[in-house]
Amino acid sequence: MDLVLSTDAVPVGDRLGRWRAALAAALFPMAVTPRGGGPFAGRIASGRLGHLRVCSLRADGQRVSRQGPGEALVGIIVLTAGTVTLLQDGRHAAASAGDLLVYDTARPYSLDFPDRFACHIVHLPRRGLDVSDDDLSRITATAISGTEGVGAILSPFLVRLLDSADSYGPAVATRLAAGVEDLFGTLVAERSPLGGADSGRGELVRRIRDHIDRHLEDQGLTPETVAAAHHISVRYLHRLFEDEGITVARLVQRRRLEECARELARGGAAPAVAVVAHRWGFVNAAHFSRAFRRVYGHSPREWRGLSSATRAPRREYGDPARDAGPAALTGRTAPGAGRDTDRAA
Repeated sequence: MDLVLSTDAVPVGDRLGRWRAALAAALFPMAVTPRGGGPFAGRIASGRLGHLRVCSLRADGQRVSRQGPGEALVGIIVLTAGTVTLLQDGRHAAASAGDLLVYDTARPYSLDFPDRFACHIVHLPRRGLDVSDDDLSRITATAISGTEGVGAILSPFLVRLLDSADSYGPAVATRLAAGVEDLFGTLVAERSPLGGADSGRGELVRRIRDHIDRHLEDQGLTPETVAAAHHISVRYLHRLFEDEGITVARLVQRRRLEECARELARGGAAPAVAVVAHRWGFVNAAHFSRAFRRVYGHSPREWRGLSSATRAPRREYGDPARDAGPAALTGRTAPGAGRDTDRAA
């Protein structure tokens, strides 16, 4: 890591102002209130470990706070000397040397170091983490012991990692950063009650299915945009659907085919097949026809001419009531305009 500031060579009267500027450069602009009465002293170094932002502090007692909205990062503090209290979302968490604290940089928080302290700070991009918002909220502003459970693995690992951060080449640093994210995900899973985790997972899957149903006509709907809309990584999205018996891309295509089949089966002055396919998010007419025949055993034009007794869409996977989604069960008509955009499967 690069030294951002050491107050040793700074005139006493300028130290606090220089310290605030150094914190802003290494972390974020923050309000700083010294806790001692003597001349302020501190040292700050920062850098990167792969795609993670890392920082080391050693300073006199102070209270730092950030009130405005910030970048969507998850902060992990490993205290190596002194004590600290974290305040966020109305919760207080106190930690001592060896313990961990987790906070969300997108929301206001404050850190109170009553005496001289030393710590390492790691900032993880929120979108790269395989954790839900509900699970993350359970762990923010809580003290995590560095002597038991996953905390006993993560705490010394981070200390050794940041103490030698400058010694790793780019390829190794990238792998180590991924390891930090995986360990953090394990820590979150350890601290999530089994019932609460399962309930949160099921609710997230339900919201994702509803999101897909509401955006079927958007030709930009893909796993990447679905994950981004729910603030999770694509890897975690795929893990969520492992138990669903279908991939996200296949679910999007199947739901689109169901809506096309329903609309074509209405008969009467139905629009052209290509218009229906385009309306429900299909870009390529030939691809649509092949996919439709594979699922329903008829071409779209043949399907439109079938008798009503044979028109019920055939579903390939699982329970129709669960997998079809609310739109298919209610016979939703073609969507209107003015929806959010995603990416097409």
